[in-house]
Amino acid sequence: MSKNDSISMSVIRRLPRYYRFLSELNDQNIDKISSTKLAQIMNVTASQVRQDLNCFGGFGQQGYGYSVSQLKEEIKNILGLNNNYKAILIGAGNLGKAVAMHMNFEKLGFELIACFDNNEQKVGSKLNGITVKNESELDDFCNKNHIDTAFLCIPRVCVENVLDKLYSHGIKNYWNFSHYDINARYNDTMVENVHLSDSLMTLCYRMNNN
Repeated sequence: MSKNDSISMSVIRRLPRYYRFLSELNDQNIDKISSTKLAQIMNVTASQVRQDLNCFGGFGQQGYGYSVSQLKEEIKNILGLNNNYKAILIGAGNLGKAVAMHMNFEKLGFELIACFDNNEQKVGSKLNGITVKNESELDDFCNKNHIDTAFLCIPRVCVENVLDKLYSHGIKNYWNFSHYDINARYNDTMVENVHLSDSLMTLCYRMNNN
């Protein structure tokens, strides 16, 4: 087991927030920041900030704090945002269209190289400069191209057949909007599930209990 294997998901899930806030500070030409100030922005304790960053080496200087630009770059490297992973998107409906059009994938470690849909009305249209292909072309495309990950923006009932096809081509990383339990079918996959309804229900709970 490598050191990184022992890092908790709660720490890993805070890294994008560190990166986002540090990017904003960098854009404001702020050179350095203390763990206390960074903790206030993150809404955690200064001790938590130091513990989180010590998982990856620390990066701070006693009496100085953190160099904003340096820490931003360190976290960018830890997150792997320079990897340019090749991705395909399945489903060019309203959700898939929003994902393709409004995510700056290049800055987030990915390159979207193709979009697929089984609706003839969507096939041939363009999403962010990418022509939507018919889902029937998926096998051929996967045979001819190296693909690291698939973004699933299709209804749950449509996932299984597409998933089996993608998995057969060695694709084991998924950004999953479908609510289908990919890990239950293939337990060696890496899946990030996106549940917009869960987030909205959490807001509802907080409003209800305020």
